[in-house]
Order: sequence, then C-alpha cells, then structure tokens
Amino acid sequence: MNKIKEIIEKEDKKNPYTDDEISKMLSITRGEVINLRKLLEVGDSRDRRKDLLQDEIVKILTENSKVSERGLTEELNNRGFKVSRNIVSRFLKEVNIENFNNDESEENIEEEHSEESSVKHEAFDILIGAKGSLRPKIEQSKAAILYPPNGLHTLIYGETGVGKSELVECMYKFAVESGVKVKDSPFVVFNCADYAENSNLLLAQLFGYVKGAYTGADINKEGLVEKANNGILFLDEIHRLPPEGQEILFSLIDRGKFRRLGETQNTRSANVMLISATTESPESSLLLTFRRRIPMLIELPSLKERPLSERYEIIRNFFSKEASRINRSIVVKSEVVKSLMLYNCIGNIGQLRSDIQVACARSFLNTMYKKNKNAIIDVLDLPNHVTNELLKIKKRGPDMEEYIGSDLVVNPDDINEEIYKEDRYMIPNKIYQFIEKKFVDLEKKGLKKDEINNIIGEKVEIELKKFAKSFQINSYMSKKDLEGVVEDKVITTVERSLMIAKENLENIQENLFYSLAIHLNEAYNRIKNGKIIVNPQLEKIIKNYKVEYEIAELIATQISIDLEIAIPKDEIGFIAMYLKAFRRDNYSNKGRVRVIILTHGHVACGIAEVANKLLGVDNAVGIEMSLDESPESALERTLELVVKTDEGKGCILLIDMGSLITFGEIITKRTGILTKTIGRVDTVLALEVVRRACIGEHSLDEIISAVSENRNYVGKMHGTNYVKKLPKTIITVCITGEGTALNIKKYIEDLIPEIENEVNIIPLGIINRHNITEEIRKLSEENNIEAIVGTINVNVNDIPFISFEDVIKGSGINRIKDILGIVDRASNPLEEIVDEDLILCDLKATSKNEVIDILVNMLKNKELVDDQFMLSVYKRETMGGTLLYEQIAIPHGFPQHVNKSSIAIAKLKEPIEWEIGKKTDLIILIAMKESGKNNLVHLFRRLSDEEVRKLIRKSNTRKEISEIILNRTN
Repeated sequence: MNKIKEIIEKEDKKNPYTDDEISKMLSITRGEVINLRKLLEVGDSRDRRKDLLQDEIVKILTENSKVSERGLTEELNNRGFKVSRNIVSRFLKEVNIENFNNDESEENIEEEHSEESSVKHEAFDILIGAKGSLRPKIEQSKAAILYPPNGLHTLIYGETGVGKSELVECMYKFAVESGVKVKDSPFVVFNCADYAENSNLLLAQLFGYVKGAYTGADINKEGLVEKANNGILFLDEIHRLPPEGQEILFSLIDRGKFRRLGETQNTRSANVMLISATTESPESSLLLTFRRRIPMLIELPSLKERPLSERYEIIRNFFSKEASRINRSIVVKSEVVKSLMLYNCIGNIGQLRSDIQVACARSFLNTMYKKNKNAIIDVLDLPNHVTNELLKIKKRGPDMEEYIGSDLVVNPDDINEEIYKEDRYMIPNKIYQFIEKKFVDLEKKGLKKDEINNIIGEKVEIELKKFAKSFQINSYMSKKDLEGVVEDKVITTVERSLMIAKENLENIQENLFYSLAIHLNEAYNRIKNGKIIVNPQLEKIIKNYKVEYEIAELIATQISIDLEIAIPKDEIGFIAMYLKAFRRDNYSNKGRVRVIILTHGHVACGIAEVANKLLGVDNAVGIEMSLDESPESALERTLELVVKTDEGKGCILLIDMGSLITFGEIITKRTGILTKTIGRVDTVLALEVVRRACIGEHSLDEIISAVSENRNYVGKMHGTNYVKKLPKTIITVCITGEGTALNIKKYIEDLIPEIENEVNIIPLGIINRHNITEEIRKLSEENNIEAIVGTINVNVNDIPFISFEDVIKGSGINRIKDILGIVDRASNPLEEIVDEDLILCDLKATSKNEVIDILVNMLKNKELVDDQFMLSVYKRETMGGTLLYEQIAIPHGFPQHVNKSSIAIAKLKEPIEWEIGKKTDLIILIAMKESGKNNLVHLFRRLSDEEVRKLIRKSNTRKEISEIILNRTN
C-alpha cells in the first residue's frame, strides 16, 4: 500500500498513471490496484488531474474565447497534457462549456479516437469483454443493425446464461444511438415457448386478428408484428416454435407483408427487424428453410470459453453491484475469488451472479450478528458446488496468481449506473415473521444463538409439514387461482421446478405447486425490503434430507436461471423441506376417503359405477351379497376390501340393511382402519358421499357430518359417539397470540351472522400454551368441535382445519357453512341456475361442436363465463364421455372460468352424434363455480328421474322446460 501511495505522490500531475500502468510497475493485477487505491481513498487518473485540467482550460479560454476544440487540444498538449481531442470534448461537456468553433470533419475526429476516449456509440460498453472475447460478436451485432435498409434478421445462440438477452437489449440501444431507429421506436419481446403447441394462437399473437376470425374474436386486435413496426421484434426461445410456427414467419421475413388472422384480402406491411435467440443448435432445432432466411448468426461463448481476465472482471462487477445494493463495502477473501474463478459454472454468467448473491446474503447476515461495518465474504459463505472446485487451484496455480494475490475489496460507489433488476425470490412472509419474532423473544430471554436456531428451526419444520397438509388441492385449479396473485414468471419456474422434482423424487404431491408458488411470491417482497433468508435448520436438513437437498439444489439452479436471482443455501434448505413435506410417504393422512357400497342383490356395483362415471373418478366400490350369505362371510369379504382399498384416510360404508350397521365398528377394532357406516343406500346419497370423498381436504368425520341430515342412519365409529349432544364449536388459532385469534373469530361472525347463537367460537393463541393439542382435546370433551380455523394447522386428527387465508378468499367461509350445515340456498336451489333466456327449444344443429359454441356464446353474452370457458369445455370433452344415462349430454368447463353458476339447455330438432355410436337430442351445458356444488347435486337428482327426462323431450317451449326442471308442473 505504501508503494502505490509513493508512486501516486511522485507522478506527473498533468498525466497521472492509469491503473494499468501502476499494475505493471508493481507486478500486481489491475483489480488489486483499484482495491488498494480505494482503501487509500484516492481517485482514478482522470479524477486526479480533473481540477488541474479544468484550471488550464479556463486559462486558455480566457486568453482566446474563440479557440476551437482542435486548437484547445493542441494548446493543452503544448502545455504538457497528453490528451486527445475526444477527451477534451467530453470534458468540456461535463463542465458545460460547449461554445466552440467545431469546424473539424468527422473524418478528422475519428482519427483521434484512442482507447481511453469517449466512443460515439456506448450501448455495448456495459458488456464485460466488449473489447475482448465479445468484440467480434459485437461487431457482428453492429453490422446487423447498420445494414441498410432495415438491418439484417439475426439469430443469437449459445448456452443458458451466456447473455443472449443482454446482447439483444444492447443491439436495440445501439440502433437508437446510431440513428438507425428513432428514440421511441418499439422493442417487443415474445417468448415462443408460450405458444409452442398452438399455431393458431401463435398466429393471433404475432399477427393479430379481425372480428369474427374465430369464436370469441369480438373485436379487431393488432398483433406483436404491428406493435413492433419500425422497431425490433425479439423472438426468445425460437427453438420452441414448431415447424408450422417457423413457416408462419416466412412471408414477413421475405416480403415484410402479413395478414391478420381471418383476413382474406387486405394485406398489411410491417418494417420489422427480427432478432431471435436459442439455447439449442440451430441445425438441429430450426428448419433449413428458416435458417436460410436469417443471414446473421451470432454464437456467444460460454463462461468457460472466456479468458480468466474477463471472468475476474465479471466477478468484481457483480460484487460491486451487491455492495451498492447493501450500501456496504465488501471484502472478498482470495480463497473465495479462487473458487469463483475455477468452479464449473454450468449456468454460465447467470449462475455465477446467483452464486455471488448467495455468498453476499449469507455474509450480510453475519454482519448483523457481529455488527461489522463491512461484509466479509468467506469460503463458508459460498454454495457447496462452488467450494468443491477449490482443489483445482493446484492444477492452475500459475494462471491464477495474477488475480488472487490479495483480497478483493469493493465499495458501494463503485457502480454508478442503475444496479440491476429487482430480485424476486424469498421465503414466505408468514414463516419469516415467525422466525423474526421468535428470534427477538428468545434473544431477550438470554438464549444463545445455537439454542435459538435449534428452537426456531424445529418449529419451522413442523409448520412446513402442517402447511403441506393444509394445501391438498387440485394443481390445475391452483394455477388459475394464482393468476393475479403470483407473477407469471414465478408460476413458470415453479412448473419447471415441479418437473425436476418429479423426475428425481418419487411420490411428489401435485399440491406442492400451490405451496411453492405462494412461497416464492411472498419471498419476492422480502427481497424488495432487503431482508435476509435465515434457515436455522440448515445443517440438520443437509444431514437428514440429503436426497431432497440435492434435488433442491437442482431446482435452485433452475430458479436462478429463470428469474435471474440468487438462491442462498438457507433458501435451498427451505425448498428441501417443502420437497420432504410434500412427498406422499411423508403424510400421516394420505390419499382419499374411500367409499364402499354393500347391498343384497345386484345393486351395489351399479350404484358405484354410476357415481364414479358421473364424477369422473374411481373411488366407489360395490359389494353384492346374496340373501342366503351369512353375515360372517359378508363381514370377512368387506374387511378384506377395506384393507385393500384404504388409502390412509379411512372408509365410508353405505349399507342397505340394519343388520350390517356394526360392520364398520368391528372392522376398525380388528384392523385399526377408521370407518363410518351409513345405514342407507341410494344413487343420490352415493353421488354426494363420493363427491365429497374425492376432495382430499375433507376428513371422514367432515363428510359424514355434511351428508347426514338424519343421524339415525349413522352408526358408531371406534372411539366416537355421534349421539352425544354437545354444543357446536369452532376453534380459532394463531401462532402469535389470542389477539389475532379473536380477530379471526370476529371476522367469521361478521361473515356468517346466523351462527351467533348456534355456534361457540373459542380463540386460542399457540405461543401462550404449552400443549395446544392437549388443550383442544380437553375442550372437545365438553364441545362438539366442528372445525379449527387459523393461520397455522395445529394438526388435531379428525377435526377439519381451515386456513384463514382460505377464509379471506371466500372458499373457507363456504367450507365452514358446509360443515355446520348452513347452506346459502333459495327455496329451490335450481332457481339460481335456471334461466329461460338460456334455453333453446327445437334447435336445428348438425354437430356437437356447433351446439357447444352456441350454448357457450349464450353464457358469454350474459357475462356468466369468461373468454377461456369455451376452451375449457373442449378440454374436458377430451378427458372422457359426458353422456349421462346415455340420454343427456352434460358438457361442462372448469369452474375458474365461471363468473356465476348457470346452465344452458338445448333441446334439438333431430338427435346428433355425441359420442361414437351414441346420439342425443338433449344437451345441458353446465357452468358451475366451486360454490355451486349444492346446485349441481339438485340438478343431477332431478335429471335422475326418467319421467323428468321424458317431459323435457315432449315440451315445446322454453317456459315448459324451465318449469319441468324447477318442478313447478302439476
């Protein structure tokens, strides 16, 4: 440090040494010079002579105010300054002195360019390696932009994370800077993967469509090509386009002409430069006819193909950005630099950045504990896959000495430009809030750091397992529910993460999707607020969940690449905990409640088949007994079937004779499998029981409670007596205390006022109680606890848990009403869904698709469904038959596309083929929200009557059909 100080003190003040010159004098790296200079609080060569140069310029201008830039430059050089004209020009602009006789030609100006001068076009300067390994790539990029008249269509290819998107953005900026494109010219990005499997949607997105082009096209809409007119259209992941998708672009590339979807005569023009990018080999992933139309191919090198000097600069740049972000100086130990320089960085620059952010996040946490001013990055802060490469230093020692002679020091003010996009990944707020609050409480009690970590870690792990159990919902439904709540990019990366998990782990639950998506989206807010991820159980997870942790590392790499964010070790640990919690073999209550129907004669199997077919499931199983079969024999057969079919949540037995009522209790005592027995069998009851049993979140008791209006039908279950009359009760719980539990109680009472005198609501705070489970058990001795509602699942067997999040969303309130037998219904539930305006009588139609289109459009015109409903109906048709009783077609779509539960009815003039070899003349299109299940049950109950079906077919008017369904006929 003394040597560099001495060199700077003795240098020519008019021409200070550059960092490169000092590095050569001291035989150290340029980076080390910068670090030492900053520690001495000394500016660079330009800063050191700035005042002197400015004073000299002012003197010259005072002497001759009409001097030109060239004359000024010559005079400065005569007075001992070694400067180029461009340096002088730039300096004059900085000090706002611009009135000179600039009569020199561009040619003369270009002659005086130097390596240190200001370049006219600076768009590519932000890329490290712009004058090194990327120089030929940048020259290609410039040539593509400048080529007349509209530039050359370009394909950029290379491995994931090499910087393809960044290069495209620089190309656009260069096009504006060079004057090829005007300042506000469009730059449109389109990810081809989004529409890879649907060329029609691809056409509509790229080229737009005209009104009436297809069902649902109610307006004229421009496509991305029109939006990109006179600009650049960037097609990312071009390899995901199918051949027909590539061919769609031919006319645009060849002639600059296109038509909107549905146009037959009008031809449109667009002046668009296409830039595409791919991680695949162009030869193997793109049509030859498409490649021939793309004249400029640019291949970007991987990180391992770039020189060590550039890798070092990239590392230094990323640390500088992190220092600016946390507003602290960062000291990077030389061993850390070694590891980052040498490890096999599969994800290239993107992964390198993520790994550096992991290290910075962990180090920042340590500064909080130790109250250090600077963040010190040690080897222990790095991800394992980085530190494992440290041994390679033995093989490459001589090559590395130039870069690892000392620690790397970066400061917050090293980066002047805008830092970078916000990161979007962190742990869910509710988990972190618990960690933070608990940490403060335990610290106040005087516990040591290790003790605090153990206590918090165990509770977090338990919470994650309970959290997993509380989210057993359909993954497809979850994705739609998440729209508008979770960013699209997060949903996409969670889908990819789930694929990685399924490829490497057995028995991964589909509902992991919902939980992980919420987890990641909530995490985004934490990063935005500058909070650090802390996983107190990290060491335990790495040790005990080795397989899950390894897969979590793979997932973390994918997330890092997709979202361009850093995934710290602590976060990888949380992902591993999710993987563990959402594996089927990790559930104490897994699978579904199974339904077994027992009857004398040939009835049970038929009822089971009808229920399964109507609901599209395989839950119900029938056992048929002859009248002379002994009860002992029937019991053994039933016991064997219960053992065979049970999925861990128990079985419901529907029986047709009272003599069999004790079967359930006997089977439970002999096998330990939970059972409930209902002493009644009919198709409607079976349909309702099976429907509820197929919803994984419903427990055995909850199903029985919901479907049994007459408790004389319900037999005993081992350990439970339904006859005992106890007050109905709901427990509200919160991890922080009774205050929040009281708020939950008030929220429920406000939304369901009718329970005020019918149901007790008891608030409990978990943190204030030694054993919350035991306390609830004691309360159950004097209360019939119908449900537990709260922010965390306390996991009391046989008592349904409803998350407060679901209560806020509305589904939880519906579930509470369902459990308590409070149903929002009109005097006739069918009145809510039957509308004469949605009934067609004697419709002339020739095909199934024609009928579906007509009925869906009727619903859309009344805004009862959204634009996606029609597609969901056709998707449902591909899943299996929708012909009921082989007489009535009941097409239906997914509930997330329904605004209000409704049905649309068509009675045809002539029957049409609905399924192969099967015709129908009566179609009832069902659009039902989740909350409309009660309406659906009543509709099926009405349609199950053959006489009703005959009356509908005989009717001649809409009103008649409506009256028949509503049972208003005499």
